[in-house]
Amino acid sequence: MTAMLRRLFAPLLLAAAALSGGCAAITNPVADGVPVRRLPAEVLGRSKAELQPIPFTVLKQREVEKYLLDKGDTLAIIADNIIAPPNTQPPVSLPDPMNPTSAVGYPVPVGDDGSISLPGLPAIQVRGKTLAEVEELIKDTASGKNGGPNLVVREKARVTVQMLRKRTYNVTVVREDTQPVPLTGAGGAIIGTNKRGSGYTLRLQAGENDVLRALNATGGPPGLDAKNEILIEHSDAARTTTRIPLRLYPEQSLNLCEADIILTDGDVVKIESRDTSTEVFYAAGVAGSRQFSLPRDYDLDVLQALTLVGAPIANGGFTQNAFVGQAVNTGLGSPSPALLTVLRPLGNGRQVPIRVDLNLALKDPRERIRVMPGDVLVMQERPGDAVARYLSQTIRFNTTVNTFTGGSLTQSITGGNP
Repeated sequence: MTAMLRRLFAPLLLAAAALSGGCAAITNPVADGVPVRRLPAEVLGRSKAELQPIPFTVLKQREVEKYLLDKGDTLAIIADNIIAPPNTQPPVSLPDPMNPTSAVGYPVPVGDDGSISLPGLPAIQVRGKTLAEVEELIKDTASGKNGGPNLVVREKARVTVQMLRKRTYNVTVVREDTQPVPLTGAGGAIIGTNKRGSGYTLRLQAGENDVLRALNATGGPPGLDAKNEILIEHSDAARTTTRIPLRLYPEQSLNLCEADIILTDGDVVKIESRDTSTEVFYAAGVAGSRQFSLPRDYDLDVLQALTLVGAPIANGGFTQNAFVGQAVNTGLGSPSPALLTVLRPLGNGRQVPIRVDLNLALKDPRERIRVMPGDVLVMQERPGDAVARYLSQTIRFNTTVNTFTGGSLTQSITGGNP
């Protein structure tokens, strides 16, 4: 073999040595992916930016012009010659947190059957009646019009009915999103906070027993670590469950009626935590091997995901994940890893490998596909870049010059014979 041939074949032998070492870029088992622009829309997924929040007014019951009575209400009634003699001073009830208005009269509860009982009168059915209608019913019954005793002259009877306390409903709210809990040290000093789920038992007044007020009383809408939906487990005989999504695509409709958001005794409002086993993506290859949560309310494209991971992008393959002092590689540097393969699950045990050219993605937003739940992002060098990196790291500039000028490297390869 002539000296000239030995000089020409020396770099080739070095490249062969690099390939024989099993370089990950050369042996990448997922490098043969489908280019982004050849993928159908259903594989790329739909953008979360199209989701629109529902109006919170649908979670609140409508204001009624007239309050209708039912069991659990307590009335304040003045009825001369029925409850007390004329000119008797009735009791006065002052406002309280559950009843912001004052009332004058004797307390009379509405029973489970929806009726009230007054001395000397038969039971008076008041369910579904207004306060003004109850006044007229008492006058009619006390004057003998409805078959009751003739205790008063209807036209002269003094009867007033006011609301003393509205009925309330016991509702449970279970929140699996994190709630800040103060941590106290010696002397009661707050030294930090701990986050954990929480549960509440509420007493909601009639007319305010809806989902929106239950949320407001327990911390507001679901947090970012919770599902963007609300579950209501009703205490009816059928034990029905209502699911209320808080964001919808434009063509989706919210199948919700007012009865679904009105809460009664025993109902449970539940805010579930996000399923971290499905709403995540994974990094692999030169990006490192870790698991990351996807944002709940906005998209994350592949470049943003790699930035979140801390992968080396457009910096010569230099990573700062380790504790190093310098911010760049020494010398002229190496080619940056530019091959990204996204392993996207399709269900039923299938997946599709998607090939993304990161150099192109830096210039063309169409290459920056959205990251979907369950994606595995495998970042590697292209084979040509791997060879270039190997040669740039193995064959220093002065060594290369010596190679082509008959230096020591060629002699060492050929056994020292020029």
